[in-house]
Amino acid sequence: MTAVLVLWLVACLTGTWAVDRGNFKTCDQSSFCKRQRALKPGESPYRALLETMELTNTRLTLQLINDNNKVRLLLELYRLQGNITRVKINELKPLKPRYEVPDVLVREPPTEPLSLLSQDENGVVLSLGAEAQRVIVSARPFRLDIVEGRDVLMSLNSRGLLAFEHLRMRKDTFSYKVTSTVASTNKDEDEKEDGMWEETFKSHTDSKPNGPSAISLDFSLPGVEHVYGIPEHADTLRLKTTDNGDPYRLYNLDVFQYELYNPMALYGAVPVMLAHSAQRTTGIFWLNAAETWVDISSNTTVFGKMLDYVQGSSETPQTDVRWISESGIIDVFLMLGPTAKDVFAQYASLTGTQSFPPLTAVGYHQCRWNYNDQEDVKAVDAGFDEHDIPYDFIWLDIEHTDGKRYFTWDPHKFASPKEMLQGIMDKKRKMVAIVDPHIKVDNNYKIHNEIRSRGYYIKNKDGGDYEGWCWPGSAGYPDFTREDMRAWWASMFAYDQYEGTMENLYTWNDMNEPSVFNGPEVTMHKDAMHGAWEHRDLHNIYGFYVQMATAEGLVQRSGGVERPFVLTRAFFAGSQRYGAVWTGDNAAEWDHLKISIPMCLSLGLVGISFCGADVGGFFKSPSAELLVRWYQTGAYQPFFRAHAHLDTPRREPWLFGPENTALIREAVRQRYTLLPYWYQQFYHAHRTGEPIMRPLWVEYPQDPATFALDDEFLIGRDLLVHPVTEEGSRGVTAYLPGKDEVWFDVHTFQKHNGAQNLYIPVTMSSIPVFQRGGSIIPRKLRVRRSSSCMEHDPYTLFVALNPQRTAEGELYEDDGHTFNYEKKEFLHRRLSFVNNALSSVNLAPDATFTTQSWIERIVLLGARKPSRVSMKTADGPENQLEFDYDSSTSVLTLRKPGMNAGADWTVNFE
Repeated sequence: MTAVLVLWLVACLTGTWAVDRGNFKTCDQSSFCKRQRALKPGESPYRALLETMELTNTRLTLQLINDNNKVRLLLELYRLQGNITRVKINELKPLKPRYEVPDVLVREPPTEPLSLLSQDENGVVLSLGAEAQRVIVSARPFRLDIVEGRDVLMSLNSRGLLAFEHLRMRKDTFSYKVTSTVASTNKDEDEKEDGMWEETFKSHTDSKPNGPSAISLDFSLPGVEHVYGIPEHADTLRLKTTDNGDPYRLYNLDVFQYELYNPMALYGAVPVMLAHSAQRTTGIFWLNAAETWVDISSNTTVFGKMLDYVQGSSETPQTDVRWISESGIIDVFLMLGPTAKDVFAQYASLTGTQSFPPLTAVGYHQCRWNYNDQEDVKAVDAGFDEHDIPYDFIWLDIEHTDGKRYFTWDPHKFASPKEMLQGIMDKKRKMVAIVDPHIKVDNNYKIHNEIRSRGYYIKNKDGGDYEGWCWPGSAGYPDFTREDMRAWWASMFAYDQYEGTMENLYTWNDMNEPSVFNGPEVTMHKDAMHGAWEHRDLHNIYGFYVQMATAEGLVQRSGGVERPFVLTRAFFAGSQRYGAVWTGDNAAEWDHLKISIPMCLSLGLVGISFCGADVGGFFKSPSAELLVRWYQTGAYQPFFRAHAHLDTPRREPWLFGPENTALIREAVRQRYTLLPYWYQQFYHAHRTGEPIMRPLWVEYPQDPATFALDDEFLIGRDLLVHPVTEEGSRGVTAYLPGKDEVWFDVHTFQKHNGAQNLYIPVTMSSIPVFQRGGSIIPRKLRVRRSSSCMEHDPYTLFVALNPQRTAEGELYEDDGHTFNYEKKEFLHRRLSFVNNALSSVNLAPDATFTTQSWIERIVLLGARKPSRVSMKTADGPENQLEFDYDSSTSVLTLRKPGMNAGADWTVNFE
């Protein structure tokens, strides 16, 4: 084992190895995927037993039978509030319970009544209420269609790929077994197939005491050519068909220097897919935490008559999707839109919204593996001041600990952590330290002894504590699926437990897939045990629980007052509730810069808005040009952190010469001027579930030109960003959407019409960003050393006019760090320009918050020159305002209007 660890460390420290695909399974090497994929579309062996149907006010239940093996399943169908349909399929009488994912749903979803419209020997038709929506359950073979009027929105098992391997006794060992539901000419064929009862990959054997237990179901999406989501993959935003290769894999893995543009699994897994056409957006949420593969194919299909509800036939494009999971049950939520924002709201109602971070976390983060000691931290901190570059967080990787014992400090390099933390607190800055979930096996280590004595470690298949190799050497892995374990872990973040910590120290959870250097596929053995459940049942949810427990610990240490900040590498559906994610161990290559955009866009579509990539690339060393372009891109992504590998040369922003320092400084300063807008977007995401960084098609759903774009994006709905991601670029072509839109270059204020491809000449200082006409964006132009230093600074309002519509915007402010906003302690203003008047009105009259910030400047883009400008507040006289007008750019600037940011006021233009 020592040799294995040494080899791993050599690979990590040299930084010269790329991903070894041989360490990770293909579908053919994953027996359940190979077995299920061998089942081809055709007549399904499943039949609905209509005589078993029971319909209550909240659900329909119905038995299904597999005519090949006579095994019965139980179908449950629910109509949920908000235009969601839930379908569950489990064994009718399983020999032992099958795993159902807990804790991801924020509550048991509220139901709405189902009503029976018709029934005959062929099936039943149920009403889903609004918009003439129906569910058609066909009996022979079993099939489920959701229709609206004459349109089929979605079909289940229309290709006959439902499969459910059910538990039974294995004849020769009397242990539990599963048989395949695939039709077979030999009744014992399934028992002889390799990999059903034991599976070996490389040197690792999976004992499979419960036998095969895979599930599979197909979904057909008529009229759909574009599907998105199911992160995490280093691939394009629009998902590709998988007919000629492997399916997309969802299995949280520590993938060393991952490759791009392939469906291999990465660090996180969110089993949510969005389907979009010019007519509708829908979503599929497959609630299963086991290893999962997703096949996608497209074709053209003729839809014929379905009972009496779908008349005629027509050719239409169609996307077919097939989900295959190793264990558990089928529990799927069909989110029926009809708009993208409806789907976001539907998914948020199930799994929650993005956590609302402290304002400082939205600033810039400086990280490296590793800052060497306290003096190094102090010198880097001073370097930012010396070069006038703002930052909010400095980070410490694993070397800050005492021998990779988390919750400790190196007694020589970080002997006085509170002194260090106080030093950065004095500058209104903060720190993040890493706390990983692998615990060094050491009898002199308090954390290990506590976990072992309480029985909180995951067990191996023989009942002993599971041990694997990670950074500390031999390590145990706490069972975060246990509520008592999570509560204990959270208590370890208390200031009297985690010695040397202060309120400005936050947390980073890495390696929580979990990473096991000497495990199969660099992760945990699937036959490890979490109480009664195998690790295979819940693998993808482990990192979710680690971040949950850590975030709860940060909340508890402050008595429930302060908002936490926790970064995680592994994630699942619902992880958005607990903090931020990043795209893992990328490389200093141009293609890795480019892929950061679709990777974060995909995460935003499935609820995880707080996403970013390691600026500069984790592995290898960026050229000065690549580093500058990455800062320019990262400044316009939600999570903005530079990070680098231990073996790379230092790359603080001032180490590439004064010209590049100035370019990086300008990119970071642009981030800080926009913090009011960013913070407002985070608040909006927290309230609605809508993504912050979003694809253009979300706002322009009927424009096919936007459907596959993933080299540009929107922040909220009002800023469009097209970063420069090509080496040596002298120009980029940005698509400006909306035939009735106008877009203003935020740097030059030049106006451009929408619905065009615009060529933009660029230099090294260029960051193409456009503000939508008809929007109002607040900025703070007095950039200081950190966001906290800017707390009381004044606002400048940028009002971009479009003569065809009212200009609107918002201004949100709270204390920036506590949960007091939940007690209505915030201000939320609506800003609007209509009929030559700009006004601010209270969007939350029941909220109270006093701000010291004021409006020091108003800049109108696309304006005419007025003869007179006056301003009136609710409790003051009308005052005439001075203004400047630039006729060459049509920019009107009002200086020092002076009203408080929380006041009601109107500015009239005559």
